[in-house]
Amino acid sequence: MKKVLFAASEVVPFIKTGGLADVVGSLPKCFDKRYYDVRVILPKYACMAQKWKDQLEYITNFYMDFAGQSRYVGLLKMVYEGVTFYFIDNEYYFSGEKPYGDWHWDIEKFMYFDRAVLSALPVLDFRPDVIHCHDWQTGLIPVYLHDSFQGGEFFRGIKTVMTIHNLKFQGNDNAARFMGLSGLSSYYMTYDKLLKDVDGNMLKGGLVYADAITTVSESYAEEIKTEFYGEGLDGLMRARKNDLRGIVNGIDYDDYNPATDKMIPCNYDINSVFERKIENKRALQQELGLCRDDNKFMIGIVSRLTDQKGFDLIAYMMERLCQQDVQIVVLGTGEQKYEDMFRYFAWKFPDKVSANIYYSEAMSHKIYAACDAFLMPSLFEPCGLSQLMSLRYGTLPIVRETGGLRDTVQPYNQFEKTGTGFSFANYNAHEMYNTVMFAHYIYVDRRDEWNSIVKQAMSKDFSWQASAKKYQEMYDWLIG
Repeated sequence: MKKVLFAASEVVPFIKTGGLADVVGSLPKCFDKRYYDVRVILPKYACMAQKWKDQLEYITNFYMDFAGQSRYVGLLKMVYEGVTFYFIDNEYYFSGEKPYGDWHWDIEKFMYFDRAVLSALPVLDFRPDVIHCHDWQTGLIPVYLHDSFQGGEFFRGIKTVMTIHNLKFQGNDNAARFMGLSGLSSYYMTYDKLLKDVDGNMLKGGLVYADAITTVSESYAEEIKTEFYGEGLDGLMRARKNDLRGIVNGIDYDDYNPATDKMIPCNYDINSVFERKIENKRALQQELGLCRDDNKFMIGIVSRLTDQKGFDLIAYMMERLCQQDVQIVVLGTGEQKYEDMFRYFAWKFPDKVSANIYYSEAMSHKIYAACDAFLMPSLFEPCGLSQLMSLRYGTLPIVRETGGLRDTVQPYNQFEKTGTGFSFANYNAHEMYNTVMFAHYIYVDRRDEWNSIVKQAMSKDFSWQASAKKYQEMYDWLIG
């Protein structure tokens, strides 16, 4: 039996701010339990829902040295959907209304978490063969394992994997404070180790010292070796290219299933999509006060409203899009200028644009089920999950060819009649607009072709099972 411990700062269903939580919550239950014992460790946040806190079972507590003080470490656990989850408890670090807050404070609390994870292992009676670290918040685990935890027999031979979910976020702080908090010596504060510019960098530490590195799509694994996408770490990525692999994320096919989804008005599957999907469109048009018309080309957007997601392209073309025979339904929050932009167009074109500047899981499902197309013109996208959800619901993605979008959406080829969506290559507003209008043309004038793309999209498998097999191969390669 191979033992793997996932370490992460957020995990569905306990705490979530983004896609990282979906990955770490969904993936562990997909491994073959005959050969892999995969468990998860995360902080016990005060802002977790009470129903989860009530189910936690106390294991033990101890004190450890951290940042020059003796710090309390409480350990709790819970088995959920067949997976064991451990929780690190410290009210000094993990109170607060949100899991993340002040940058400097986050650096300190996740340094504490990383040291506590390793300190807890002998007490938990679980010695993993591999510790799988997710994003910068867990970046010091491979470093500490190499440093102060190397002495004991217990830790010898434990391998580490570092997964980059988004290279933009790295966990850096000025070198003096970084050393003082982490307890690491000046030996580590060099450019070939943890130093980046004048800062210590948690993610860089993980990338230097982990035995293997993964990221969340094959294209993103290539892109981060370049200066444009590498966020200042492209040289390190090139140096470690033999240890770097891209494994595309999946989605939970139980949660995202149009045949059983309780959040949508009318269920359907690949065989009933053309008769029944339209009911969801009618219901959403009515709910949002849009013009009720079965033949309106309805485009969905569910996203953080930020530059990374390509909203400057949409803003540039929004007036022109609204002159066309389309409807646009937006759900999400983000930068003020984009929130205001969508509110303005919803006011100006109330029968065409619906601006829902909040987040709701139920509304997101309704949009995936109701829309004809789904727009994701990202500047960069390590993996992206929304396009996988839209494929599952027969809502054709219109994406820019970057990262995971390029790996998961096959652009429609009119001559070969192949494809699962529409894509454009350059980060250019006119190119995006032309691709949207090409999709509109296929929808309006070549409905038979459109319907065949919908079938091809819905028959794709982006469940977690396929990804889990690739992770298993990596663990086998590491452990031998």
